[in-house]
Amino acid sequence: MSNSLQWRITKNSLFVGLLFLFAALTAVPLVFIIYYIVSNGISAIDWNFLTQLPKPVGETGGGILNAIVGTVMLIVNASLIAAPIGVLAGVYLSEYPNTMLAKVSGLFVEILQGIPSIVIGIVAYVWLVEPIGNFSALSGSMALAMMMLPVIVRTTEETLKLFPTAIREASLALGTSHSKTILRVIIPNSLSGIITGITLSIARITGETAPLLFTAFGNPYLSFNVLQPVHSLPLLIFNYATSPYEDWHRQGWGASLVLIVMVLMLSMTSKFLIKKWKVQY
Repeated sequence: MSNSLQWRITKNSLFVGLLFLFAALTAVPLVFIIYYIVSNGISAIDWNFLTQLPKPVGETGGGILNAIVGTVMLIVNASLIAAPIGVLAGVYLSEYPNTMLAKVSGLFVEILQGIPSIVIGIVAYVWLVEPIGNFSALSGSMALAMMMLPVIVRTTEETLKLFPTAIREASLALGTSHSKTILRVIIPNSLSGIITGITLSIARITGETAPLLFTAFGNPYLSFNVLQPVHSLPLLIFNYATSPYEDWHRQGWGASLVLIVMVLMLSMTSKFLIKKWKVQY
């Protein structure tokens, strides 16, 4: 019995060690990517780089202010479009899962999640850019919103399914209508999961380039007009990385570092909000 117990302890230790090794291996690529971007991009970061517009081709220096502003505009507008629609759709799929509309909508959400981003960009071009007559931040935001929707819908749906039935029934037993139960009990107590879904969807679109090539297109100037083309960090990185100019390569690495910092700040903010609003049942 002693040898058998010792062997079981040894196997358990080996298994735990194997799990720890695989968990550590998942972090290795991220560490190398961050190290490589920081080492190549930190030299380009200064105040002028963050607050100036790009210089003409052949001139050194310049900044990425237009790309930073354009990225924020695209993300905010896309979130304002996708978040309400995605959350309400997720609520419907969770509350009325057996209806024909819920089954068809769930299937469409799964299909939409698998559509390549470049195809979404082409569709947004046909639906918005051609009728409007020019590229714009609005069409870019719509393309990104379409990419955000599946993540928000599925995360909201799965989060609401975890809501305790007893609390739901207690609210209904007190005479509260189903709609008020959803709006005042279920959704407020599920905010942590809903915010997680919105954050994941934003993280997915932050680095997207393909749909913006057909919609936002890019703009070397600073623009706040949603009906005009705007630049973005992914587009700028793509253009600079494929250029023959060494200074643009350096600025492309700097823009990559700025983009990663933006995603990191977003993740930290979401973690704080999730911890603040998390409800223990």
